[in-house]
Amino acid sequence: MAGRRRGWFRSGEDPWFEQVRSALTTTFLDMDRRQSAADAAVVASEEIFPERELGRRWAPVRDTCYAAAAAYLEFTGALDEDEEAGTRRPDRQQRVDAVLRQLRGAAEGVDRFYHGDKGALEEAVAVRGTVPELVDRVTAAAARVRGVAAESEYAGYPSVHAAATAVDEALVTLAALPADARGRVRAAANRLAATTGELSEALAHAPSRAAAARNAIASVTTRIAAVRTRAERIGPAHSALLREFNAASSADLADNERTSERHITAADTALAGARAAAAEHNPEPALDLTTTARGHLADAEQLVDAVTKRLAELRAVRDDPRQRAEAVRFRLRDAQMLAVSRGLVAEWGSVLDAQVERLDRVTASLTGRHPDYWAYVNELDTISEFIAGVVERMRKQPPPGQRRG
Repeated sequence: MAGRRRGWFRSGEDPWFEQVRSALTTTFLDMDRRQSAADAAVVASEEIFPERELGRRWAPVRDTCYAAAAAYLEFTGALDEDEEAGTRRPDRQQRVDAVLRQLRGAAEGVDRFYHGDKGALEEAVAVRGTVPELVDRVTAAAARVRGVAAESEYAGYPSVHAAATAVDEALVTLAALPADARGRVRAAANRLAATTGELSEALAHAPSRAAAARNAIASVTTRIAAVRTRAERIGPAHSALLREFNAASSADLADNERTSERHITAADTALAGARAAAAEHNPEPALDLTTTARGHLADAEQLVDAVTKRLAELRAVRDDPRQRAEAVRFRLRDAQMLAVSRGLVAEWGSVLDAQVERLDRVTASLTGRHPDYWAYVNELDTISEFIAGVVERMRKQPPPGQRRG
């Protein structure tokens, strides 16, 4: 039988080989067991909680294990050859010790990694294990609520119909996923649970929609009447603007009366549609139409207010033009004092001084029979905004003595 390879565990002329194989194999299997457990936990984490990126941190630890396993396999092969040939290398024990250290070092690396993120890894494994039960639970709940919706008298309501359709789509998506794709399955199951909740909520709110539609229609009816009354002020206010002030002061408001009337008419049309929908027992479209009507009324109110407020503002400026200018001068003086107190005159003094000249030019522009008060107001507002910007920058800027070189 000379030349035949001996078995893996065998007695021979030199018991050292069998003892070494036993020690190496035990150490390798221990490392492999730890690596396999950690690897499975990391796979679970990557599936369930990919945002934690444990796989990226695990990769170098796993590579160390692969390198140790390769060293083990290479060395045990060399042992077979040495025993078969009767070779007794003088450094054989040192070589064994080196491989054992590599295997144990890899195992210790696995332990450090695992215990460093033990909670997260065990959570991922536990959550991954509950996915099948989660799927069964949410699927059963979805089927139950979907059945209620199908038999409900409110099934035709847009909110109920849309939510039911979303549940159907979520069911199809979940059923199409492979069972072993636990992360995707869990996400799809959670999505199904969410859509089921939305359908339940739509069913719960459906009975109150009719009353809500009635209240909304009554509210919008009252508001349209109020806005029409306010809109009657636009014509006289715009005429007063043209009569009392420079034409340029109201040029941007010339179409407000016509545009506001169009919005009121559109609100009327939407309200009529809401009444018709409510009469046909379709309260949700009725609510949508009252929302549309409110939007048009809000636009009409803004157009009305723009004219009446412009007239009031220009009259106030005409009565006392200095008051507005002095308010801006007061802000400017505050800004100049801030520049002095923070030691920023060198940087901002000339900028702020230039605003004094701008103010002087603006106040001197009010000449003639119909001064352009609106241009006056706009220029003062521009100067005021510029000063506010300078103040903000100065407050954020450290004093010269506190700046880094």
